[in-house]
Amino acid sequence: MLTSHEIRQKFISFFESKGHTFVKGAPIVVKGDPTLMFTNAGMNQFKDFFLGNAVSPNKRVVNSQKCLRVSGKHNDLEEVGHDHYHHTMFEMLGNWSFGDFFKKEAIEWAWELLTEVYGLPANQLYVTVFEGDAPSNIAFDQEAFDYWSRFFPADRILKGNKKDNFWEMGDTGPCGPCTEIHFDMRSEADRAAVSGAELVNNDHPEVVEIWNLVFMEFNRLADGSLVKLPAKHVDTGMGFERLVRGIQGKTSNYDTDVFQFIIQETAALAGKKYGDDEKQDIAFRVIADHIRAVSMCIADGQLPANNGAGYVVRRILRRAVRYGYSYLGFTEPFLHQLLPGLSNYFGNGSV
Repeated sequence: MLTSHEIRQKFISFFESKGHTFVKGAPIVVKGDPTLMFTNAGMNQFKDFFLGNAVSPNKRVVNSQKCLRVSGKHNDLEEVGHDHYHHTMFEMLGNWSFGDFFKKEAIEWAWELLTEVYGLPANQLYVTVFEGDAPSNIAFDQEAFDYWSRFFPADRILKGNKKDNFWEMGDTGPCGPCTEIHFDMRSEADRAAVSGAELVNNDHPEVVEIWNLVFMEFNRLADGSLVKLPAKHVDTGMGFERLVRGIQGKTSNYDTDVFQFIIQETAALAGKKYGDDEKQDIAFRVIADHIRAVSMCIADGQLPANNGAGYVVRRILRRAVRYGYSYLGFTEPFLHQLLPGLSNYFGNGSV
């Protein structure tokens, strides 16, 4: 079975073989951008290339980016630990084209990587394409549909609405249709009983989006209108933890080697066993997620504080402590004892 480090490296190596240049991920704490406190997507550091404020030295780029989503539009904090696939800090594997290749190559390479390199079963994959939007005068994405039709039967290519399949940076700026790849991780019996097509984008814990390919070809103006960008770009983002879960055949992100070492260390400290009690298990998952987020933020220069980004870090830290004290019986500080294992993981093959 591939380890998470091997899965990450295969992604990077695959796109390097397609002419992409590896660019190190940006710090998780954003400095110098008043619109963001934390990096929340792999494309953040490339924003000026999409806006036309700068020219990328490389037409094709690949990386793995640590992201944090706990406030504003992207707020997953209250789901973390209670379900098995939301996180505060997560890694986003991404590849980009700045005015170079477009839909054809992005779709072909996504198929090749997932099915040939990673060996994911094609009959458990579904894709969505943009159905179009009459008020915006944008047609159905026939081009993406046709490219996917080379690999999937029509009943596995689903139409998605503007909410799910049209990506926008903000109220203004570059935007465009996207195509999402969903992985049905249910048992064979469950897949036979109910088609995965009915569960895509319906918050099913085992039918999850793993990769989003965004085709940026429009610019949203202040009056809401769309104009064509002078160049077309590709911006993709794949949820690393979800991908690892799928490849390792687990039923939870937390059962993968990304999190298990933290959970087992916490269990040893608490004198309890993961899997014995649901409330305790939620606490184990909360701590495993939150210690990663807090540690990465502090490592990138953001200490817990009473306001701004520091308050977000403090809130995550307090939530981890509260769950440890309330459900795992801790009465003394314990999070610091998890740091050596965490340091070893991120210092050994992570990017």
